[in-house]
Amino acid sequence: MKIFLAGAGGAIGRRLTPLLRAAGHDVVGTTRSPDKAVAVAALGAEPVVVDVFDAAALTRAVQAAAPQVVIHQLTDLPHAPGTPGYEAGLERNARLRIEGTRNLVAAAKAAGVRRLIAQSIAFVYAPGDGVRVETDPLDLAATGARKRTVDGVAALEDATLQMPEGIVLRYGLLYGPGTWFEHEKRGAPGLHVDAAVHAALLAVSKGKPGIYNIAEDDGAISNEKAKREFGFDAAFRITS
Repeated sequence: MKIFLAGAGGAIGRRLTPLLRAAGHDVVGTTRSPDKAVAVAALGAEPVVVDVFDAAALTRAVQAAAPQVVIHQLTDLPHAPGTPGYEAGLERNARLRIEGTRNLVAAAKAAGVRRLIAQSIAFVYAPGDGVRVETDPLDLAATGARKRTVDGVAALEDATLQMPEGIVLRYGLLYGPGTWFEHEKRGAPGLHVDAAVHAALLAVSKGKPGIYNIAEDDGAISNEKAKREFGFDAAFRITS
C-alpha cells in the first residue's frame, strides 16, 4: 500500500517509517527541512520537502504521491516541558493542529484518499472520576495554555473525522527513544513511543473510523476499544 506520512522526521515518524516498510508499504515521507530529507530517505521513505501551511504545495505533494492512506504525525514541540521556549511551542503546535490538519485533510480529499490516521492526545479529557473513555468530553472549559492545546486537539479531531475513514489516535504521554523522556515514564496516561508507532501501523488496515485511546493500562484511560479493533498492545517494542 502507498502511504503518505506527514511528519516522517519526527519522533513518531522516524520509528514508524521502518515499520511501514517492513510491512510491505511504500512510504512518501514529508519534512519541512531540506536538511532532513537525507535522513528521511535513509529510513526507507521517498522524501518530500513541504510546509503543511502551504496548502497548494501540500495538495500537489499528496496528489503526486497518489497514496491509499495518509498518516498525520506532525508536531512542533522542539522544547521539553519546563524549559525555555516550551510555551511558545504549544502555541505553534496548536496552530499546526488547526491549520495544518485542515490543509492535510483538504489535500487528502483532493487526491481521493479515504483513510487518514491522525495523532491526537489522551490527556485533555475534562476532569472527572473514573477511567476516561473515548466518548467522555474534552476539557473545553480549560483556560490559559491548556485551552489553546484543547482547542487545537478538538479542531484536529473534527477535521480528521470529516474523512470517509478518519481515525484519531489519542496517544498517552510519550516516553522512550527519541522523546524528551527516553528512560522514564512521564506519568499517566503513559505510552511508549514504540507502542504508539505500532498502533499507527495497525490502523493502516484495521479499525473503523472514529477515536481510539492509545495508552497503557495505568488507570487513567481505557484502551479497550483499540485492543478490540486493532489488536493494540501497549507492551509492543521494536527489537531491531
